[in-house]
Amino acid sequence: MDANRTDLLGELARDAALERSDFLVRSADQLQGFLEANAARIKEIGGMTLIDDDPDYLSIAPDLSFRSRTRFQDEATGEWVSETEVIESAAELVELYNPADIYAAFAEAAREAAGLEPEPTAADDLLSVAGIAQEESVSPEADVAYAGAADDWAAGQPLDADDETSAAHKLYDLALTFQERSQLAEARLIEQFQVAAGGLAEQVGDMIVIDDDDERLSLSRTGQIHAEVEPEGEEGEWRKLTTPEELVEFYDPTDVFGDIADAIAEAYPAVAPELDEAEEDDEEEPDEDDDNAEDDEPAADADAQPKADR
Repeated sequence: MDANRTDLLGELARDAALERSDFLVRSADQLQGFLEANAARIKEIGGMTLIDDDPDYLSIAPDLSFRSRTRFQDEATGEWVSETEVIESAAELVELYNPADIYAAFAEAAREAAGLEPEPTAADDLLSVAGIAQEESVSPEADVAYAGAADDWAAGQPLDADDETSAAHKLYDLALTFQERSQLAEARLIEQFQVAAGGLAEQVGDMIVIDDDDERLSLSRTGQIHAEVEPEGEEGEWRKLTTPEELVEFYDPTDVFGDIADAIAEAYPAVAPELDEAEEDDEEEPDEDDDNAEDDEPAADADAQPKADR
């Protein structure tokens, strides 16, 4: 073999080995951070079975150690033998499993334990045909979004307390926790709308949705929703709301989407012709109920008088 070719292959092999080592170190650090961030959750639920596909098995114990089962054929006897191995560290685990598969196993196991539906998956072209944004299926932040599924499961279990004060304290904390979760879910809705509306809003252009004395709401040509509000008790001090998290502090997403729809219908009447027809019918037809009500008033009085005499 040519000496130059041999040198090139040797350098390539060394670089690949170095990159592999660096990848394993970084992956181990990332996995260790993930485990430490969720240590309390894993301990609370008593560990989890991550993979249970014969012969592959992987579980995590409350102390964050792993149990892995391997299966191999004994060359001497020809029989299949299963062995369970205790894996103490993240560094050991990423040597045996693809880090992406580990996170996927955590996500799937947590969703199953929480009683949630399987994570939807679909190709981009199928999503487009169905009118579904990519963010509604496989989220780039899937690991982060579903890492708290075990916490959701734990929070859904009945809570108890020793006395009235303790119960009130736990109930207070629980209400604030669910308020935060509700706001996160609402912010996600607004974020999904903004992503889906981007291309359409660019053609429509900037739009004023609400312009009142104490609030202004607009939809920009980028699909972003912006608002300015004058908080109660802070007259003259306007606060800008530019992120979904800020918007849901003052707005209900249902109202926001409804207001946007009304503003579009007002600017482009043709998009909602049934509304125009309904308004015309209301203006042309007399209110028969009012007329009947006036005609019925004497009779009602007549009926009422004998009852009053009883």
